[in-house]
Amino acid sequence: MAIPEQFIDELVARSEISDVVSSYVSLKKKGANLWGLCPFHSEKTPSFSVSQEKQIYHCFGCGKGGGVISFLMEIENLPFVDAVRLLAQRAGMEVPDASADDESRKKRARALAANRDAARFYHEYLKSPGGARVRDYIAQRQITPRTATRFGLGAAPDQWDGLIRALSEQGYTKLELIEAGLAVAGKNGGVYDKFRSRLMLPVIDVRGEVTGFTSRILPGEEGAKYLNTPETAVFKKGRLIYALNFAKSTKRPNLVLVEGNIDVITLHQAGFDNVVATMGTALTEEHARILARYTRELVLCYDNDPAGKKSTDRVLGILRNADLNVRVLQLPNAYDAAGNPLKQDPDDFVKKFGPAAFEKCLSGSAGQNDYKLDTLQQRHDLSDEEGRLAFLREAVETVASLRSPIEREIYGNKAAAAAGVSAEAMAQEVKRELARRMKQAKKKQERRDLTPAVQLQPKERELRYANLRSARAEEGVLRLLLLESALFQETAGLKPEQFSAPALAKIYGLLLRRHREGRSTQLAALAGELSPEEMNHLVSVMDQPESLAHSQQALRDYIEIIETEALKRSGTDQVDPLLAAREKFREKKGYGG
Repeated sequence: MAIPEQFIDELVARSEISDVVSSYVSLKKKGANLWGLCPFHSEKTPSFSVSQEKQIYHCFGCGKGGGVISFLMEIENLPFVDAVRLLAQRAGMEVPDASADDESRKKRARALAANRDAARFYHEYLKSPGGARVRDYIAQRQITPRTATRFGLGAAPDQWDGLIRALSEQGYTKLELIEAGLAVAGKNGGVYDKFRSRLMLPVIDVRGEVTGFTSRILPGEEGAKYLNTPETAVFKKGRLIYALNFAKSTKRPNLVLVEGNIDVITLHQAGFDNVVATMGTALTEEHARILARYTRELVLCYDNDPAGKKSTDRVLGILRNADLNVRVLQLPNAYDAAGNPLKQDPDDFVKKFGPAAFEKCLSGSAGQNDYKLDTLQQRHDLSDEEGRLAFLREAVETVASLRSPIEREIYGNKAAAAAGVSAEAMAQEVKRELARRMKQAKKKQERRDLTPAVQLQPKERELRYANLRSARAEEGVLRLLLLESALFQETAGLKPEQFSAPALAKIYGLLLRRHREGRSTQLAALAGELSPEEMNHLVSVMDQPESLAHSQQALRDYIEIIETEALKRSGTDQVDPLLAAREKFREKKGYGG
């Protein structure tokens, strides 16, 4: 471990988990714990719990959990050492200098430095004679030099190794450039630039770090129209949102999500500093959770062609449970001289009609429920009886999916009026659909209730228990040791290999080793040695009730069950008669199940 255990113990002691979590999640006291909407999955009803007594967080919806360090690792996408550094910064503590084995942190820092220097190289090359074609393209797209500088736009040379040679002179190795996503290893053993003869757009995260690039091919060139940095230690498309580093400081009441990076740049230039885009990938639930940290309202503004509308529908499905008020900005239809519909994106629209026209569209954007009903109306011919019936079938499903009875009444009435039926008839159909859904949910719950053993199993398939009785006792041992470290002296005869569940055996062995070495056995300190899945499971174990009134006897009981089950699995006949008698008595009394 690069950072001294004593420092981590003191850091965790000074970092009240509820204070750290509440800077990301709105928490309210309910019973013994604090509750809020989970920042790791979309939900409308709080299932995310923070225990100040145990100093853990646990989401009963998605299963994520851990201590204060795990929380920062998860929410900021940081490795253990970087999460410790961030936590120390919050606590006003100076991290002792890490030893040379902190390889992942060094690689991450080196990748960020390489991307920063690459951005400088591309930007300077844009100003050189070699960047003339890219400068012409930028001018053609009506992007001003000032905007180009603000977004750090650059030009990749039409060379196989222009960047490699420039950064090699600054001390970067070819391997470092490959790991940063700036260079590619060829089949013949050579190494060449990832980006060549392209407009370069650096991707900057909310902390101001250049994590990678997106790029566009120049007119007349062959190859992929858009090309991004591949997934690296610092470039994660599923977590990055283009221009959020600017938009997070907007004074506007919302964020606007568009499809293209050039759309973002053009709209920022027109005065809309609240516009962002995903990184050449579809919006994910992770994107939605990140956006919800910076705004309460999100406006979708995708292209007005069929593909754009399809994308809007898909994104609305993802945002259904997000902690966001969602609106949809539909750009007016455009037509050519022959009356054929034309694709119109935000970039085209603001250049053709100006910022005031876009502002008007933004102000008139529709709520997502209105948008859904409007889309259904456009899809069906309401002058035709079959069209009306098809519209009503889909509208009933849409309205029934709304959580609020008031929303269901409002939009049920709108759908009824559009189809020319009574509001009462629509309400009856919605009520019937709700009853059908409740019946399905009840049957599903009854099936789960008939198999209670399944409820005791871990959610992760790879962590499932082969011997449920032993595993429940193994959970009890871990729970007691983490709650009362003095109990380690009572476990002298219990070995990890007697555990039936490999994950629990690993955690038990880890705790024993750390205790023998005089290192911390706090749950938060284990974040660097357990996988996220193992940490989530350990927290679910910790979140179960355990009385410490008779902790020594409880520990002995758990150990007896583990030892007995281990003997059964070994197939040996040499079972201690006293242990067997004790076990028979316990089974008769119904203990240890």
